[in-house]
Amino acid sequence: MASTADIRNGVVLNMDGQLWAVTDFQHVKPGKGGAFVRTKLKNVVTGKTVDRTFNAGAKIETENVDRQDFQYLYADGDSYVFMDVSDFDQLTVSNVVVGEASNFLLENQNVTIALHNGNPLYVELPASVVLEITYTEPGLQGDRSTGGTKPATVETGFQIQVPLFLEQGTKVKVDTRTGDYLGRVN
Repeated sequence: MASTADIRNGVVLNMDGQLWAVTDFQHVKPGKGGAFVRTKLKNVVTGKTVDRTFNAGAKIETENVDRQDFQYLYADGDSYVFMDVSDFDQLTVSNVVVGEASNFLLENQNVTIALHNGNPLYVELPASVVLEITYTEPGLQGDRSTGGTKPATVETGFQIQVPLFLEQGTKVKVDTRTGDYLGRVN
């Protein structure tokens, strides 16, 4: 057991049998009444975000979550196989745990996997990845006042919006949190 003074960004709390990661916190001390801690919590399994307020000094239950570096090897049916870069052990992770990260996974890519008692909770990707455009329609310049976009399919099969001047075979940088096009890579 810990108290609300131990709340920091990244700390994982066990509330009602579920694991919640603290994404934001603020210690508030109003002029009248007792102090409290306002937090924004994200469920590590479902990704749901909630706001929760704790009275100062209240007891909370923290959980130990290990973040380890893994390398993505290959997809095996509806699961993904990763290799621990420190001891070369392989870990199979279900597609439910990988979630949206599967849209940006390339073989031999390094990722961070959060483990709780040996069970994978979620996969963290780098902020951006470089992917090659495998299919896109030719961009036609027309009469518009702002730069247009068109859909493009990248090598993982994910579809993003890119500027009209990009062609098939171009490498682009993609934000893994939003799926947005960030720029060309030479």
